[in-house]
Amino acid sequence: MQVNRRLLLVLGGLLGGGLWHRKAAAGPAVPADLKRVGQGRVVEVVDGDTVRLDNREQVRLVGTQAPKLPLGRPGYPTWPLGPESRAHLAELVTGQRVELWSGGTRRDRHGRVLAHLVTGDGTWIQGAMLRDGFARVYTFKDNRAAIRPMLALEAAARASRLGLWADTTYRVRQADEAGLAAEAGGVPGYHLVEGKVLRVGQSRGRWFLNFGQDQRSDFTATVAPEDTDVFEEAGIDIAGYKGHKLRIRGWIEDRNGASIDVTHPEQIEIL
Repeated sequence: MQVNRRLLLVLGGLLGGGLWHRKAAAGPAVPADLKRVGQGRVVEVVDGDTVRLDNREQVRLVGTQAPKLPLGRPGYPTWPLGPESRAHLAELVTGQRVELWSGGTRRDRHGRVLAHLVTGDGTWIQGAMLRDGFARVYTFKDNRAAIRPMLALEAAARASRLGLWADTTYRVRQADEAGLAAEAGGVPGYHLVEGKVLRVGQSRGRWFLNFGQDQRSDFTATVAPEDTDVFEEAGIDIAGYKGHKLRIRGWIEDRNGASIDVTHPEQIEIL
């Protein structure tokens, strides 16, 4: 009986820590539309979407946005769950050798590497952060790869109210709710907004998706002339959004009411 008890203790240690933890940590596999472009060992986690490698490169986890931290910026607020997001990413990657995968532009204007991270056990880190509710999908016109699996993982976490989705700061806004324009100066200014498009118009090449009767005060999503080519390449008629219920993601600005600039189709989900 004593031997069995010791065996149970050993097994319990493996399951609670080493072997079982490594197996449980394995998460979403890297999407097929990404390609491997490098590797390195993570020596520092800056915040929930940025790490530093042993070659001194700073890598921005492209495709996601985690709650922000001040990082030495005077007067910049800590977003709710910012420290928790960084801690979660640190648990996933600190000290690990990771592969860098790309599906678009590889550096941003700050000189940071833009990449998806994959750990030695095959875990796609962006996918894991979205799955666990510590990041939101955040794509750009020149970095839109892997959007479908990212949106699916975010949606599942949101439905289960995991991580940041349990905090009302990050709830999905409604296009007709009062005070939406005030979010332009709020924390954070990046939001998901849902509503039905009542009218679609165009002025000087810019498209306007109006979600209310008063275009001077109600929520609007706009597409600039220089961004319409992406919609055309995707076979999307912007005028065709009229009458559809949409989810728009982006930075809210106060321009005759709340407004979000849409630069690529992946910022829009048809519900």
